[in-house]
Parts: sequence; C-alpha cells; structure tokens
Amino acid sequence: MSNLPETANQAYEAILEALNHLIEVVAKLRSPDGGCPWDLEQTPQTLIPYIIEEAYEVVYAIKSDDSQAIVEELGDLLLQVVLQAQIASDYGNFSLKEVAQGITEKLISRHPHVFGNVQVTNTEEVRQNWEQIKALEKGETPEMAELLSRKLTHYNRTLPPLMASSKISVKAAKAGFEWENVEGVWDKFSEELAEFKESLESDDKVHQTSELGDLLFTLINLARWYGLDASDALSGTNERFIQRVSKMETFANRPLSDYTLDELDTLWKQAKKHLNQ
Repeated sequence: MSNLPETANQAYEAILEALNHLIEVVAKLRSPDGGCPWDLEQTPQTLIPYIIEEAYEVVYAIKSDDSQAIVEELGDLLLQVVLQAQIASDYGNFSLKEVAQGITEKLISRHPHVFGNVQVTNTEEVRQNWEQIKALEKGETPEMAELLSRKLTHYNRTLPPLMASSKISVKAAKAGFEWENVEGVWDKFSEELAEFKESLESDDKVHQTSELGDLLFTLINLARWYGLDASDALSGTNERFIQRVSKMETFANRPLSDYTLDELDTLWKQAKKHLNQ
C-alpha cells in the first residue's frame, strides 16, 4: 500500500482499523473471561440459520436500493464470517487469516488476465478460464467438469432449494430432459398431484415428503415453460399475504388470534379490497 496515494493509504488504514476493532469485539464476546453467554454457546452449526437469514436480508436491502440498509445488512453478514472464523480459531481449526488468504489466492489464480499474462476479449472467455482453473484446482479433467451431474450438484449445494430447482430444470432441459409440449408437463403435474394425495393416506412422512418434492419440481417446470420465475412468484405471494395481514390488523380492534375463522375471513376480504383499490 506504500505506493498508493496518501488519501488511498488513509482509506485502507481506516478500513483495517474498523475490521480490527470488529475482530477484537467478536473475540471479546467469545472470551470465557467476561464474554457473552449466548456467543459462547454458539457452534458453526447453530449459526447456519443466521448466515442464511443475513444473506437474504442483504439481498432484500440491495433490491430496495437503500444504502443505509445495505451497509447495516452487509455488516450483519460480515459478523457471521468473523464469528465463524473466531469459533474455528477457538477450536484450533483455522482463523480469519486463512479465510482471507484463501479467497485472495483464489481471486489471483482465477484472474490470470489481470494478475498474469493471459489475454481475454470478452466476459465469456473470462468465464471459461474461471471454470477451467476451478476444475484444475479440484483435480478434475475438463470432461469431468462438463458432466451434467456435476453442474446440477453445484446448483443443489449452493442455492436455496426453489432457486436450485429452477436452475436444475433449465440446465436439464437444455441437455434433452424436456417434454415435447406443455401439455406433457400438465399431465406430469396431474400424475404427481395424484401420487402426493395417495401418499397422504399413509403415515410414511419420508414418502410424503418425497412426493411433495416431485410435485413442487413439476410445478417449477411448468413455471419455466410459461417463462415465469418461481422464486419471484412465491416472494410476491409472501409479500401480498403480509400486506393483507398488516391491513387486517389496522381494521381489527383486538389481536387477530381472538377472532373466529369467519371473522378473519371477513377481515381478509376487507383488507384485500382496500389494497386493490
């Protein structure tokens, strides 16, 4: 950093100071001597829901284009990274240093057109180089890296289930796993719906869950055929449901849990009508 302009050096120093302070705070929270009981009880596994939650909140803040919210939510997500590294360090596994070094080395290795002598002309060449280098790092041949199952496994491991299913559906269809027309998809949906209903007649939760998954996957394929985004569709429904419940609460004169089902239905229709105006 010594070759950078003075203002850039000052900015880096301020960033490092802030990061060091965060690391020190997290270390104090995890300290057996005066630390926080809740933080001391956490393990990498117990923190998984928080990582997912914070990642989604970052995405929501970005979509909202709210700079203050983005800063706050990125901070919450950064806390999860530092906390995971601190716990690993407490266990003697690794520290934040290895995390930072690992991603830095990966970025340099996978960008030979920036840090090496490789020449590229477009983003597609950048992507191809990235995938080839990634395969070599994992000891895979180019042929192995191109296997359909490898790509589908990557989606399933790295994306939320609904988004993963959408990606898997698209990739599988391009590889030939496709119906001749949309009527075939509807027939498959009817078949899966019947199988799911039949599974509910037993007490086998594993079988029921399997059939429900098949039904949902077919529904996602239907969405693809009609050019619809299943994740956006479900997110929109969640948002509308919450808006209607919120409006119901403004009309209600007592907690919603105190209303009968018929009364809730009346409030629901009232809220829906008001929001549609």
